Amino acid sequence: MSYLDNILKSRRDTRHFTADEVPDEVIQNALQAGHWAPSVGLTDATKYYIIKSADVKSAIKNLFLDYNKKAEALTDNPEQKEHYKSLKLEAIEEAPIGLIIAYDRSVLNQFTIGTVGSNEAVKFSSVCAAQNIWLSLTEQGYGMGWVSILDYYQFKKILNLPEEIEPLGYFCIGKPATNYDNQPMLQQLHWKQKSEAPDCTEIKNIMESSIVDLPLQSAKIFKTTANFDRLLKDKIESKTKPLGALGVLETLAFQMATVFQTLEPKITNPNIVVFAADHGIANHGVSAYPQDVTRQMVANFLEGGAAINVFCQQNNIQLSIVDAGVNYDFPTNINLINAKIAKGTQSFLHIPAMSEAELQLCFEKGKSIVENIAENDSNCIGFGEMGIGNTSTAAVLMSVLTGYTIEDCVGKGTGVDDAKFIEKQNLLQKAIENYSGQAELMEQLAYFGGFEILQMASGMLTAFEKKMLILVDGFICTVAFLIASKINPAIKNNAIFCHCSAEKAHQKLLDYLDAKPILQLDLRLGEGTGCAIAFPILQSAEAFLNKMASFESAGVSQK
Repeated sequence: MSYLDNILKSRRDTRHFTADEVPDEVIQNALQAGHWAPSVGLTDATKYYIIKSADVKSAIKNLFLDYNKKAEALTDNPEQKEHYKSLKLEAIEEAPIGLIIAYDRSVLNQFTIGTVGSNEAVKFSSVCAAQNIWLSLTEQGYGMGWVSILDYYQFKKILNLPEEIEPLGYFCIGKPATNYDNQPMLQQLHWKQKSEAPDCTEIKNIMESSIVDLPLQSAKIFKTTANFDRLLKDKIESKTKPLGALGVLETLAFQMATVFQTLEPKITNPNIVVFAADHGIANHGVSAYPQDVTRQMVANFLEGGAAINVFCQQNNIQLSIVDAGVNYDFPTNINLINAKIAKGTQSFLHIPAMSEAELQLCFEKGKSIVENIAENDSNCIGFGEMGIGNTSTAAVLMSVLTGYTIEDCVGKGTGVDDAKFIEKQNLLQKAIENYSGQAELMEQLAYFGGFEILQMASGMLTAFEKKMLILVDGFICTVAFLIASKINPAIKNNAIFCHCSAEKAHQKLLDYLDAKPILQLDLRLGEGTGCAIAFPILQSAEAFLNKMASFESAGVSQK
C-alpha cells in the first residue's frame, strides 16, 4: 500500500480533539492544499474563514444544538432516537480552530467556463478543496470534522457573511484525541457500516431522451356540440333576469360549463400553487430587495403568515408551495413540494439562465405537480409565484416572445427607485442584445427563463389537458401563460385572468393575448393573491347557473 493510500485510508471525520494548539504552518499548508484543488473555469471561487474566538464558537454551537433538536425529531423510533442523541456529532468548542469553507456564487454573474451545464459546479470545486485540506491535515498528523447540522441562513447571518458567499459548513480542526480504532466514528459506534468496496456500474447503453426537443403541440380544442352550446346558452338566458344582466358572471358560467362539459358545473377542491425560485439576474441589483427574501417568503408561506395564506383560508382553497429553484436548502417539510432544479438560474446577462436539461426538467416537474393535484379530484387550479428578480426575467421573456421593446415590458417590480429603474431597463436591454442564439422558442426559454416561470407554463399546459380551470394571477404568471399559449394556443379556452396588476406591462400583455381580467385592484404582490381574491366571483358564477330560478320554474313572465 502506498503512502497516499495510507493517508486516504486514515482520513477520518474527527469529533474528539486534544487541547493542543494548531501551528499556523499546519493551517497554511492545509489551505494551500485546498487552493491546489481543481477549480471549475479557474474561478478561484473558494473562500476560507478562520475562527478562534470562543464567543463565535459558542454562538455556532448554540446554532448546532437548536438545529440538532429538529434532526432528532425526524425519527419516531425511540431506540434510534436515543442512539442518535448519544453520538458526538461535533466538537465546535473543543477544537482549537474553526474553519468555514465556502464558495462565492457571484462568479456566476460572468461567463464562466464549466458552469453552463450546472451552476453547482462552483460548489463542487469547493468540495474538492475541502477534501484536499482534510488530506493535508491528516498527513501532518491533525484532523478535521465537518459540521453540517446548521440553519445555514442563521449561520451566515451571525457571521455576517456576504449574501453571495455560500458555506459548505463549519469545520473543526485540531489534534485527534483518538483514531476510532481506525474506523469511521459512526461505524465504530454502530450507527451504520461503511461498505467494503466502492459501488461502480458500467453503463453500456444510452436511452432516448427528449431533452432538446420539446415539440410544440397542435391547437387542441375539445369541441362542444352545437346542441350542448345551445342548451347551455338557453339555461343562462332562461334565468330570472334581463338578458346579459349578470355581465361577466354569465361569461364565466358559460366558460366553466364548457371546460367541465356539463350543464351543472361545480368547482371541486380548488388549489393555488405558488412556485418559488431565484434568478441570477437579481445579483445585478434589479430588485429593491435582496435575493434572500425569496427564502424568507417561502418560510412565511409555510408558516401561514403571507397574504396568499390568508386569502386561501378565507375562501377554503388548498395552497401548495413549490421550491422550483430557491437558493437555499430547505429542511424536509411535508407542506413544501421539492421541485428544485438548481439554486437559482444563472445570470442571462452573459450566459444562458439554464441548460437544455434543466429546461426539460422544468417541464417535467411542472407537469408532475399538476397531475398530482388533478388526481386529488381538483378541477380548478390557480398559479402564483415568488422570486426576487422575476419581473426582470418576465419582462425579457415578454419582449423576446412578443416583439415589444424592452421599454414596453419593464416595470419597477418590487418598487425600485427611478435611477434603479433606468439601470434595470438598460441592463435588460443589454442582455437581449448579447443573445446570439436562434429565434426558437425552447432556446429562448433556456437562455432567458426562470425555473418557476417555466414550471408554471408546463403546469398550465397540463391543467388544460386535464380539463381544469386555469386561474392566472399577475404579470409574471401571465408571462408563463404566454409561453404556454405559444406551445398550445387552445389553452386560452380554460384560462381565467383574475386581475390586471399595477406592473405597467401587464395590461399590454393582456391586450396582446386578447384577455379580459376580472378585477382591477392595483395589486402587485404576486403569490397568486389575485387568483384567491377573484375566486368568490367564480363561485358566484357557479351559484347563479346552478341555483338561480328560471322564468318557468319561478312562474315569472318572460318578455
